Amino acid sequence: MLQALGLGAAEETIYTALMAQPTASAHDLARQTGIVVAETSRVLADLETRGLISVATEPDCEESGSAGQPTGSQSVHYRLAPPSVALAPLLAEQRNALHQAESAFSMLIEQYRNTAVHSATGVVEVVVGMEQVAHRFHQLQRGAQRELLVFLVGAPVAVPREETGMSESSVLDRGVDFRAVAVKDYLDTPNVARDARAAIKAGMQLRLVDSLPLKLVVSDRERAMVPLDTADSDAEPSAIVVHRSGLLAALVHLFEMEWARARPLHITTTGVHAEETIEQQPTKGELDVLALLLAGFSDRRTASQLGVSLRTVERRTRRLMDLARADSRLQLGWHAARAGWL
Repeated sequence: MLQALGLGAAEETIYTALMAQPTASAHDLARQTGIVVAETSRVLADLETRGLISVATEPDCEESGSAGQPTGSQSVHYRLAPPSVALAPLLAEQRNALHQAESAFSMLIEQYRNTAVHSATGVVEVVVGMEQVAHRFHQLQRGAQRELLVFLVGAPVAVPREETGMSESSVLDRGVDFRAVAVKDYLDTPNVARDARAAIKAGMQLRLVDSLPLKLVVSDRERAMVPLDTADSDAEPSAIVVHRSGLLAALVHLFEMEWARARPLHITTTGVHAEETIEQQPTKGELDVLALLLAGFSDRRTASQLGVSLRTVERRTRRLMDLARADSRLQLGWHAARAGWL
């Protein structure tokens, strides 16, 4: 996870190992992580240069004279700098880099719009009429060889609901990676719920969200189709087919973003259900715990400072990690900064 902040795998391993104890020497950390002492020392020096850890000299009592340890009166030990302080500059650097990337992305999109008008007919194809829209939809769906991405939303217009994906067994039979995101009310129809259950069993990955901005099907990341909604209900159905271009890349990116935030569906004896969700914002008590943990307090000191039990601190920390979907407290700190919890 620290790699997202510009650090390497060895640095993350040693940093995480040091987080579990007040102080440790290079030899201690080498034994815990399995990284050779020379590499561990190099990584510690780099982390110190970055301000993520600090050096403390402690009496070398029990370890003095042991194999591979210094025999002097003191050995160099390291302790973590408070992550909330030490990691802040790294997060700022990543935010700046992301801002620059977003600016570059906007400039490229604008340049594309200004220069691609002459070739627009080769990038975007307009399809009009119920039969033509249905024909092109089936071409994209049945022509997929590697991957099919679908947004399932709203009432069908040109393509019957039972043909929009979940009952299309030929896609799964060909071994195509089939992922679909559906709005929460899409499965309310009994027949659709039945088809979804069968499709999930056959290998389709289906997730649920509260809302989606449009209908979409993407075939092999080579072509995509988006219906053109119109306020005139009497108008013929129409859609655009987008070929490989920046616009297609944006549609794929939109799908991946919605996929990441959607809730996976699973099959039970009573039907298809979304994973249970929890309140997405931490409570004040949980934020109090988080603030002290990020300041470098131990669980016991945090409990004493807040006047609560150690079990309460552990329970609040566990819920914070669940909210952040974090596997470690380091990941929790990164998510807390990203989400603006503190």
